[in-house]
Amino acid sequence: MNKLTDRLHQYWLLARFDKPIGIFILLWPTLWALWIAGNGKPDLLVLIVFTLGVVLMRAAGCVINDYADKDFDPHVDRTKLRPIAAGKVTPKEALIVFAVLCLTAFGLVLLMNWYTIALSFIGAFLAASYPFMKRFTHLPQAYLGAAFGFAVPMAFAAQTNEIPPIGWILYLAVLLWALVYDTMYAMVDIDDDLKIGVKSTAILFGKRVREITAGLQVIIMSLLIAVGAMQQLSWPYYAGLAVAAGLAIYQQKLIFHFDKPSCFKAFLNNNWFGLAVFVGIVLAYRL
Repeated sequence: MNKLTDRLHQYWLLARFDKPIGIFILLWPTLWALWIAGNGKPDLLVLIVFTLGVVLMRAAGCVINDYADKDFDPHVDRTKLRPIAAGKVTPKEALIVFAVLCLTAFGLVLLMNWYTIALSFIGAFLAASYPFMKRFTHLPQAYLGAAFGFAVPMAFAAQTNEIPPIGWILYLAVLLWALVYDTMYAMVDIDDDLKIGVKSTAILFGKRVREITAGLQVIIMSLLIAVGAMQQLSWPYYAGLAVAAGLAIYQQKLIFHFDKPSCFKAFLNNNWFGLAVFVGIVLAYRL
């Protein structure tokens, strides 16, 4: 019994259920899309399926990421104690856990319409292939955005059986947002990544990382303003965007001196960014 408990605990750590920040950052844009697609009243079944799907696919993404990085993680201070890197979970076990999580998520998707089911295969491919991108391109953070953000068009498909232009505009905003916050995350590991040969936007942007991420944040806010205008959302939405803009400025302050703990704090702060936009959306439809 103790052995079984230990295995389950290691799988829990492998899926990073002990660090829910990733769940929230993935969940907020999914909720943005569901509320907008449902005009403030998303279908309850769709809401439940997508919420559980976010939890499962984020966990699956963490598992396949650690499997892909099994030869790198032991050499990085922040990741050397992860279950695979520390030898507490075998790569074969990790693949089994990944498969179970993906199949469970797919079982939930089968409750949706055929359009959403078809799109889920694209989303699964993006999520499974993302961890390997850092070997081939300096833009794995953009690929992460494409993967994480794919819940947005899927949410529109599930709610309305189509993906209108506003869905793709919101998808682009979420993609760029992930690019920004994962670049801040990559700034924490930049020394280790350079040493072991892993690519990232933090390395690509170099000393101009602050200017580039700030420019991207301006584009993100512009896209979100366009979403509000297209949907004719009322003033609480723009109040939420104002709070989000203030948080974006605060994040720039945090990364200004390239201090690693502050960069990680900037990454974590994006949880509040996502919440601010969501609260604005909810209140706009309520009022």
